Amino acid sequence: MSEEQEDRPPRRRAGAERKSVLLRLDPAVHEALQRWAADELRSVNAQVELLLRDGLRRAGRAPRDAGPLPRRGRPPKGQRGDRS
Repeated sequence: MSEEQEDRPPRRRAGAERKSVLLRLDPAVHEALQRWAADELRSVNAQVELLLRDGLRRAGRAPRDAGPLPRRGRPPKGQRGDRS
């Protein structure tokens, strides 16, 4: 492995664990975000991630190795851990 390759951060794998972040918001901001998320049939968490990714992209700071947004809705039966 070359020195250049060693200095690079590892690429994110498709199934890599997602990070948890504690976020403190003004209650009015949270309520507005909750309404917006509900209007678009998303969770507040998914709405925040969408907004952050959009902000990063607009600022020219979107990471190249970020995985795609998780699909909305229930995962297919085989991926939920169902035993059926």
